[in-house]
Amino acid sequence: MNLLLNVLWFVFGGFAAGLGWLVGALVLAITIVGLPWAPAALRIGLLAFAPFGREAVPKALGQGQSVSGLLNVIWFVFAGWYIALAHVIVGLALAVTLIGIPFALQHLKLAALALAPVGKTLRP
Repeated sequence: MNLLLNVLWFVFGGFAAGLGWLVGALVLAITIVGLPWAPAALRIGLLAFAPFGREAVPKALGQGQSVSGLLNVIWFVFAGWYIALAHVIVGLALAVTLIGIPFALQHLKLAALALAPVGKTLRP
């Protein structure tokens, strides 16, 4: 079931969402200032291509939590809140239809991740 939902997601918008995140990761990697956030944007981009059956979880304790917290605060102020808002708006639009509800839930998952992406890892 996850494979079918991921294929539908990819065809009907997941490619655009993932590509947007990957372009953002590339721009962050090119700028020296954005380099700490580039891996997080890359992880979200990979998740955005096929989000069904995968989730982002915090890394194990002791792996730079204080630095991750500071980077997440800076990310939230300069980028996270409006990227998350865009995912929420698309999710609400998808939730209007019965067929769009699973896709809306994935956009809400991406919105929550967009608020604080540093210090997360993906798992099935």
